[in-house]
Amino acid sequence: MSRTWLILTDGYLSERNAKTAHGVVRYSRDRVAALLDHNYAGKRLADVMPELERDVPIVATLEEGRSLGADTLLLGVATPGGWMPDHWRAWIVEALENGMEVVNGLHSFLSDDAELVRLAEEHGGRLWDVRRPPPDIPLFSGKSLEVPQKIVATVGSDCAVGKKTVAIELAEAAEAAGTRSEFVATGQTGVIIAGRGIAVDRVIADFVAGAAEKLVCESDPASEVLLVEGQGSLWHPAYSGVTLGLLHGSAPHALVFCHRAHHTAIEEPPFTKLPPVPEMISTLELMARDVRDAPVACVALNTKGLDGEAARQAIEAIEAETGLPTGDVLRGDAPHLWAAVARVLSA
Repeated sequence: MSRTWLILTDGYLSERNAKTAHGVVRYSRDRVAALLDHNYAGKRLADVMPELERDVPIVATLEEGRSLGADTLLLGVATPGGWMPDHWRAWIVEALENGMEVVNGLHSFLSDDAELVRLAEEHGGRLWDVRRPPPDIPLFSGKSLEVPQKIVATVGSDCAVGKKTVAIELAEAAEAAGTRSEFVATGQTGVIIAGRGIAVDRVIADFVAGAAEKLVCESDPASEVLLVEGQGSLWHPAYSGVTLGLLHGSAPHALVFCHRAHHTAIEEPPFTKLPPVPEMISTLELMARDVRDAPVACVALNTKGLDGEAARQAIEAIEAETGLPTGDVLRGDAPHLWAAVARVLSA
């Protein structure tokens, strides 16, 4: 389904909370008509966040977005806990009354709201609750060990260090190198970008590994390599369970370790101290071994906020510390990292 996006960021455009908006702006193959953000209305996205490499207007009203051709309103902010702010309802109602689709990545499901369902039916609108899991998720069975594709999983030291971005960039690098690849989405933003997937943070705990296995087993038979989007971190107490479920359920042949340069603790309470990078890598390899040996092939370092020289030094330091190829995919290093992954897969 082709969409033309109006992306709601509601004052959060330049903040981490808008990572859904950032991901869709950067990687969606569909047209972005505008962003809806009162703090930046009247400006251009390229002037506010040039790193997203897309230039669209920022508007103050939904009607302005519609006048630019938008047919889909995306709730582009990941609020704390994933719950919808009350004042968003007016925008959602207006969108539905104008026959638009509303795409929602939050834990609050719009399709459980009788009034919104009625409005969608009356005006030809549509509600897509991205985080609603399918009803047929099985328990993990080991079938993911039998798929013909090679499987690569991105794993990380913390949340929001780039696991989705790295998986997408490596999939594109693999394609450029002549390997048919598929990005396997496991979070709400990835699902929106890919058009399929399961947001595993909404899956009952016992079925997370089964959800990962289902995604792997239902992948495109024509693909040669599956790039599985990681979630959470073993060192983040709130999300370590989903990390391990994905790691076991997807049964990867290789891992890509994602880390934020110079970070020594997770960024949210309780600010857990991180072990040295080599220790984290060894721990992940040990955890994966319960299902299949999966060496870490390379380190994808997030150097956001560093200038070019500082980024180079940070990359070289991690490379020396781990002995692994290291780079930042958003600084053009995806082909270098993919080459490292390909060597491990062919070993």
